[in-house]
Amino acid sequence: MQQEILWSAALLHDVEKRSTTRIDVDGRIVSPGHARKGELTARQILFKDLETPFAIREVIAALVRYHGLPLWVMEKQDPQKSLFAASLRLDCHLLTLLAKADVLGRECADAEELLNRIELFELYCQEQHCWRQAREFPSVEARYRYFSTDNAPPDYQPYDDYQSQVILLSGLPGMGKDSYIKQHCSGLAVISLDDIRRQHRIAPDDKMANGWVVQQAKQRARDKLRRGEDFVWNATNITHQMRQQLINLFVSYKARVRVVYIEVPYMKWKQQNSARIYAVPEMVMDRMLTKLELPVPEEAHEVIYYIDGRIESAFL
Repeated sequence: MQQEILWSAALLHDVEKRSTTRIDVDGRIVSPGHARKGELTARQILFKDLETPFAIREVIAALVRYHGLPLWVMEKQDPQKSLFAASLRLDCHLLTLLAKADVLGRECADAEELLNRIELFELYCQEQHCWRQAREFPSVEARYRYFSTDNAPPDYQPYDDYQSQVILLSGLPGMGKDSYIKQHCSGLAVISLDDIRRQHRIAPDDKMANGWVVQQAKQRARDKLRRGEDFVWNATNITHQMRQQLINLFVSYKARVRVVYIEVPYMKWKQQNSARIYAVPEMVMDRMLTKLELPVPEEAHEVIYYIDGRIESAFL
């Protein structure tokens, strides 16, 4: 299986150089952001066009996202944090194999230097206890504190002073978030952006009014957070930026946050959407799919992947 994963990652690792390559002011050919954008494209291809098991797909997507890390980790603003984030999503041994293949497959004058960097990356992984395994933390709270705080030591165990828990749902329209709430969140209050829109007869594509909808939802959340009440936040939340704004809000009121990402296979997704009372146009669904950024483990205290009716791991 690892061979197939590496082959697929090698095939896709530069898929978005097509859209990001340009000549900079110094005359160099550069492709800024191609790995980050390539992750989204690889995920879309392996979800929509070449149906791939969730965990395998996400390892390939992560390899595409981090394929340059072994070469440039020490130039990151926080090398340790960048390494630990990668280790939570993939096997760093596979990452070094992909990086070596990338170097050996090109014609360049600095190949030996690049291969030396990859060897140093392997040593750095071993030194930081994340070679062939995810970096371990004392607890999920410790992991969240490390990634959300500047200069936080990775082995520090923070004091647990949470007053409530928020379940933040994430998933494309029609994936089954409402069904998940009925099955797994019985008795919890639900703050739903769609419900607020329908109550006030606001169209989903009304951008001016949607800002008001979000503010109304946040105010309801603040009221519950002040009272220390648990609740579910029900919206698509398909980008990291969307989720981070909400998580920061919830945590500021001493809430523990569990992110639940919900997904079903592509054809089932389309069928479920068409059966909804408020079906989303297919063109809109496909456009949202191109923007899908899966929640990653360091985003919140807990991240759960609920895939086609069962919990799965995104780390092989």
